Amino acid sequence: MQFAQALSYLLSLGHETLTIKLGLKNTETLLAALGNPHRNFPAVQIAGTNGKGSTAVMLDSICRRAGIRTGLFTSPHLISITERIRIDGREISESEFSRCCSEVKDAAHELVQRGDLPTLPTFFEHLTAIGLLAFRAARVDLAILETGLGGRLDSTTAAGAEIVAITPVSLDHEEYLGTTIAEIAAEKAAIIRPGTTAVIGPQLPEALAVIRLRCDETAVTPIVLEGSPAWFLRAESSEVSDGRCRVTCETPNGRYEQLRLGLRGRHQVDNAAVTIALAEALRERGFQISSQAIAGGLENASHAGRLELWPRRPALLFDGAHNPAAALVLRDYLDEFVRVPITFIFGAMKDKRLPEMAATLFPKAQFLILTQPDNPRAAEVKELAAAVPIGYEQARIRKAAAVGEALRIARELTPNHGLICVTGSLYLIGAVQQLLQESSAGFAQQRGSH
Repeated sequence: MQFAQALSYLLSLGHETLTIKLGLKNTETLLAALGNPHRNFPAVQIAGTNGKGSTAVMLDSICRRAGIRTGLFTSPHLISITERIRIDGREISESEFSRCCSEVKDAAHELVQRGDLPTLPTFFEHLTAIGLLAFRAARVDLAILETGLGGRLDSTTAAGAEIVAITPVSLDHEEYLGTTIAEIAAEKAAIIRPGTTAVIGPQLPEALAVIRLRCDETAVTPIVLEGSPAWFLRAESSEVSDGRCRVTCETPNGRYEQLRLGLRGRHQVDNAAVTIALAEALRERGFQISSQAIAGGLENASHAGRLELWPRRPALLFDGAHNPAAALVLRDYLDEFVRVPITFIFGAMKDKRLPEMAATLFPKAQFLILTQPDNPRAAEVKELAAAVPIGYEQARIRKAAAVGEALRIARELTPNHGLICVTGSLYLIGAVQQLLQESSAGFAQQRGSH
């Protein structure tokens, strides 16, 4: 199977955002047919509404700095599906992805043919199996798994991670997880099982109560960072203009002075604390992770599409602020660190709380360009326009039917010293970055031909 064939097969299973089928049976049956690859290495699973991806990449960076061979599984991807599976810091090759996909496809079809499964596993269930299969083949020392949706019934939970973390919980994906903070927290807290080490990041009181109840039910003593007298955390003033902070953290096991974070934004301070707790939990389980590895890993971590700054003229800032809590984080960053005119390119999924996101973000824009990424869940431009706050100056709004048009308009409107902020959806960010990469490649090719 070639890479194009593998991708075509996975897409034939239906768009991942429209064919979600929560439950572990399919994944567990599929993994058993593949020889249970996840039993060949320990795993860390990270759930939460916001911050789980950032925490995953920071932990991966720390572990690699410590000489630990990692497998990192994240979602979604921006441009290529291979971004979701990284081994020792490198994207899986297209050929290896295709090989694993072929093996998973054959196993899935045989299970359906035998009647062991009623239907083929979903896109995400296939991808989870592909990732775990690739990790076994690569002989990783540790898998780091970002939960896709929820936790209780997410396919990554089938890997049975020994260490788990829950980053801040807020409202999102209510159609699947529940309409209250408590209901959503219960879905995510279900990854805590007897015998696991559980790290709990800062939470709203109603979420923390549910998580603590789950810990009581499973006889797990959690590592709760917020309000714990054993934990001390302080963010220092940012030393650079683009929002990278320094943090001092004292834990029951040590003190970490003036750690410089590679990821931008003060919200990363809390994510870094969760990451440090996870690194210490791994150390307790025998992994050799020094304080120097923690410092170096945090400083060198990167996360595409999350406050990712491209220094051009004008500069581009990409942030997948896809729910109200994430929009507030982006707004706080812009308020503190950006002093130039901002043009927003905004597109989002129709199932998001658009008026809340718009009320938070749009007042920061000198110009606002509304557009629709190529995604069946994407809100139409007219839906985005309906979410614009009452009283917002209509002369500052532009509408673009396609992402390419939105980028062209943004470049025309934004001065060279200004900032174009692409936000609202990681799918939008992926589309814009792909256009920019293609145009840069074409420009380089033209220059090479002269």
